[in-house]
Amino acid sequence: MERHIYTLVRRTDWAAAEEARAYTGSEDDRRDGFLHFSTAGQLRATAAKHRAGEADLVIVEADAAALGSALRFEPPASGRPGLFPHLYGSLPLSAVSRVLPLPLGADGVHAFPEGFA
Repeated sequence: MERHIYTLVRRTDWAAAEEARAYTGSEDDRRDGFLHFSTAGQLRATAAKHRAGEADLVIVEADAAALGSALRFEPPASGRPGLFPHLYGSLPLSAVSRVLPLPLGADGVHAFPEGFA
């Protein structure tokens, strides 16, 4: 199992999560019934597919072990290869390891910090 998993969150949504001490997900998460996460190796493709050109995002890194049985690695509905981490429940801030800004570069593509393949 992955040690850390990642989700891309709009800054305003993350500010609300910090106040509430838990992240309950985006509109897409609530529609699908779980919070969508990616592994470090999946994150760039996820950003390109689901958040292309979107400014004011943060990368939220969570400790996978802290999420217990609510975390499941499942195939995506889109048919993309691999298993993706899905969290069935809210993300407690106590499980968050770090939050990193994800700015857009001059080319309109997200400029990821080092360590994200």
